[in-house]
Amino acid sequence: MYNELTSNPMFGLILSMAVYLIALAFFKKFPFPLFNPLIISIAVIILILVVFKIPYENYYIGGEMLNVLITPATVALAIPLYKTFHLLKKHAKSISIGIITGSLLGTFLTGIFAILFGVGQKIIVSIMPKSVTTAIALGITEKMGGVTAVTLVMVIFTGVIGAIIGPSVLKWFKITDPVAQGIALGSSAHAIGTSKALEMGRVQGAMAGLAIGVTGIVTVFAAPFMMGIVNQLFF
Repeated sequence: MYNELTSNPMFGLILSMAVYLIALAFFKKFPFPLFNPLIISIAVIILILVVFKIPYENYYIGGEMLNVLITPATVALAIPLYKTFHLLKKHAKSISIGIITGSLLGTFLTGIFAILFGVGQKIIVSIMPKSVTTAIALGITEKMGGVTAVTLVMVIFTGVIGAIIGPSVLKWFKITDPVAQGIALGSSAHAIGTSKALEMGRVQGAMAGLAIGVTGIVTVFAAPFMMGIVNQLFF
């Protein structure tokens, strides 16, 4: 009976939505960065599965249904981008240089810092695409022979950390331009950073959505190239 209940597709779906809505309400009341709804939701769901000994496979039957919404949600980012298209045309050169430079440096420096900490070659491959969306990151890792489980963890970690400290970093460096704010969050913290950018404003959200796509395309080509440079220099 218990197994039948938890293996019902509605169980994982309702649990995910309920926990997130509660976490979101909690964050609105106590807007501390570490109380990010995504972090709280992940922690609570893991705790529930462990305490009640619910197999992850049972939960994922329903939880997987939410994955279907990722694609239309990403496509929907085109709406605010269309509404701010005049800004895109006005700052096209700056936006292109910023995203491409950030993607190349981010990928390369990830490899360098990993080496400094004594990380193995296979793991370096797995963490290089950490700043792009999950689907693209996993594809890059598989192509380069990395460990997809490591990539998945790093992508989530990068997005959450970016969403938490991103606004503070922008404030510290006195970056107030909404276009620059959106590009920074989208190119460094992918979809999770974009959700934070949307909270900051329509322009920030639109630019972050653009940054996700461009960063993904650049990283597909940059990751193997940068890994080749790292291999020649250090392996």
